[in-house]
Amino acid sequence: MLNSTHQKGFKEKALNLIILGLIFVTALVTYWLDQGYYVNLVSRVVIFAIAGVGLNLALGYGGMVSLGHAAFFGIGGYIAGISAMHFSESTSFIAGLDSTNQMLTIWLFVIIICALLALFIGLISLRTSGVYFIMITLAFAQMVYYFAISWPDYGGEDGLLISSRNQFLGNDTDNELVFFLICFTVLLLTVFLSSRIIRSRFGTALQVARMNDVRLATVGIRPYPIKLTAFVISAVITGIAGALFADLNRFVSPDMLSWQMSGEIIIFILLGGVGRLSGPILGATLFVLLETFIGGYTEHWKLFLGLVLLIVVLYANGGLMKMVVGEKQHD
Repeated sequence: MLNSTHQKGFKEKALNLIILGLIFVTALVTYWLDQGYYVNLVSRVVIFAIAGVGLNLALGYGGMVSLGHAAFFGIGGYIAGISAMHFSESTSFIAGLDSTNQMLTIWLFVIIICALLALFIGLISLRTSGVYFIMITLAFAQMVYYFAISWPDYGGEDGLLISSRNQFLGNDTDNELVFFLICFTVLLLTVFLSSRIIRSRFGTALQVARMNDVRLATVGIRPYPIKLTAFVISAVITGIAGALFADLNRFVSPDMLSWQMSGEIIIFILLGGVGRLSGPILGATLFVLLETFIGGYTEHWKLFLGLVLLIVVLYANGGLMKMVVGEKQHD
């Protein structure tokens, strides 16, 4: 039994490295073949994977099914877009702050704002559970969505164009490979952070809270602050993914804040495997492949996505990772 567990752990770690390695090699090969479109496509996969890894921390390990993570994804995008716009126009940022086009500074703003918003939303929503938690997070996300639509200074429902990508330590981020390497590095750091969290005492407490918060409380650990902390970390990671997504497309719109975006991030996790470290990466890859190649033939490509999702739920409960690793990680 113990040997079988070790084998599954080894297979999962090996699969994690293979998935990341394939993504990296694909970007290098397509860049070498001068296929910038496909390099950006791989960057899109990586950015969606970052968002999925972020939500997976709350959903997969904490059992918090949030339909509001698009709020953090969109806020990250709007911060990147608004900052880039003010920098190009040489005007002040929000509240009179100096504008900047440096990603690291922008990400700091994203971390602070997403953390504060997630703290506020979590303080309210985590007092509930089940469908009530889902609806409250959705309600907050919709409020942010309609606020963005009613903000004409930054495009309103038409969105906001970004003249050029924000910069990273003097590197040319308009170069497809450079931008991919930035995104890929963030993904590696995100996966590493998630791995450290779930293998820590905090991660163990979070997973126990997901299964039985009463049992966790009986050993003297309050589930509420554990879940709240995980929710905030999850939101911050998703927000950084949103900032990268805005830079990738050189465009940000209220669509990034819509409930459909929250649903898509959940789909990444379900396809790849809930509570699996690389599950969201695998799910995001499959999602983008279906969107790109089947979507190139028909606008009804989501019908095929629905069929794939149905097959995964019925015959691979635990996601695509289960097909390779074995039994799913969580009941």
